[in-house]
Amino acid sequence: MNTYSIGEVANELNLTVYTLRYYDKEGLMPFVDRTPSGTRVFKDSDIEALKIVECLKSTGMPIKEIKTFFEWCSEGDSTLKQRYEMFMERKAIVEAQMEELKKTMELIEHKCWYYNTAIVAGTEDVHKEDKIELPVKD
Repeated sequence: MNTYSIGEVANELNLTVYTLRYYDKEGLMPFVDRTPSGTRVFKDSDIEALKIVECLKSTGMPIKEIKTFFEWCSEGDSTLKQRYEMFMERKAIVEAQMEELKKTMELIEHKCWYYNTAIVAGTEDVHKEDKIELPVKD
């Protein structure tokens, strides 16, 4: 069984040691073993659990709810439906985020096209009929 230090885990997950200590303080890492002197010792399964934490955080899920998820996991099969429903809710949130990002990308792609054609033409006048005037502050 491979074990890792907190620094190694932080590097692996692109997190800070401070973040991992915060997660521990918030009760998100009850699965992590400690040496007799109190040093955290991580296993591969701990790293996988932390990947779930990061995944859920990226959806905007609050730490308190992530903690609840891990509590459900420790309760076993009786919470399978709750965990499934939680992930279905997260899925819907991510789908909405993706739709918003798609709209953002469409606008960015349009502006890239707009400025590229203006650069090639040497002027924005090539887009006179497309141009939206931004308000100027007095």
